[in-house]
Amino acid sequence: MSKDYYKILGVDKNASKDDIKKAFRKLAHQYHPDKTGGDETKFKEANEAYSVLSDDSKRQQYDTFGSAGPGGTGFGGFGGQGGFGGFDFSGFNQNGQGFEFDLGDIFGDFFGGGGRQRTPRGRDIQVDIEISFKEAVFGMERKIHVTKTSKCDTCNGDGAKPGAGFKTCDTCHGKGQVNETKRSFLGNISTVRTCSACHGTGQIPKENCPTCHGAGVLNKNQELTIKIPPGINNGEMMRLSGAGEAVTGGVPGDLYVKIHVEEHPIFVKEGHNLLMDLDIKLSKALLGGEETIETLDGDITLKIPEGVAYGEVLRVKGKGVPNEKGKRGDLLVRINVEIPKRLSRSARKLVDELKNEGL
Repeated sequence: MSKDYYKILGVDKNASKDDIKKAFRKLAHQYHPDKTGGDETKFKEANEAYSVLSDDSKRQQYDTFGSAGPGGTGFGGFGGQGGFGGFDFSGFNQNGQGFEFDLGDIFGDFFGGGGRQRTPRGRDIQVDIEISFKEAVFGMERKIHVTKTSKCDTCNGDGAKPGAGFKTCDTCHGKGQVNETKRSFLGNISTVRTCSACHGTGQIPKENCPTCHGAGVLNKNQELTIKIPPGINNGEMMRLSGAGEAVTGGVPGDLYVKIHVEEHPIFVKEGHNLLMDLDIKLSKALLGGEETIETLDGDITLKIPEGVAYGEVLRVKGKGVPNEKGKRGDLLVRINVEIPKRLSRSARKLVDELKNEGL
């Protein structure tokens, strides 16, 4: 019985090659036998239909002779005396072991890229560094040493001895890819992978680099300078793109730097402001005065207003954390009034006088 390949793929007879490919991929995802709920029979039918309709000459024969060729044998059948109705099966493997197709073209999405080359990427790495509170507020540059796989400085990562040059890869013959055929229940499946000898470049060194022995990368200790921005927080992670481990024939990974900020005995960071507590005597809270306080810029004299209340916050402008534009926040001084637990006789007399005045 003949088959309607357009109906199998769910497209009309005027469908473009792109529409046919999309329809087949959808069915391949749906019916692939390795998937839960897959259907091997429908998968093979879809593949058979795609093999015909995706090829211009085969499709023309199919459209010309209908669902059966001149000999009257259906395209879907394999009966008859060697006749396939004039249908061209040159694209199939005719050794009785099934058929071959290119996974890079048909199952690219299903098998995670198929024959499409993907640039290798080096491994990401992480380091932890500890900085002081002041360094976190104002920012800094820190030199660190990291042992990692890095690009060879002698050959600049190409694996060749300087001045030796390159030649065509003997494995892939300059194509950068190699074909592999694997047996499966569907027959022989042809796949394409990046050549491991030349890493997809199609060329190999005429003479290997004496330092890295042709690998282009090697393990070494490297000094890096890290610029830490002002106002960074404890536990914050910095990402240095391309500063991770190198890989032969690919791009390096990233370096992640986790920042640990030491606690300060006086200051606490709140956004772009700094907060501190200041203990003052009761008399200074009542009468006002001056206190010498520490800031990250050095000691300053803070004026205490008369009658300042417990918990009141005094603001010192411009002594906080710099923002992205370089403008600094403020230093917030929270007042703690020390209340004496015991009073002398003269002090008690003075407090009694204040009490008599309604204070």
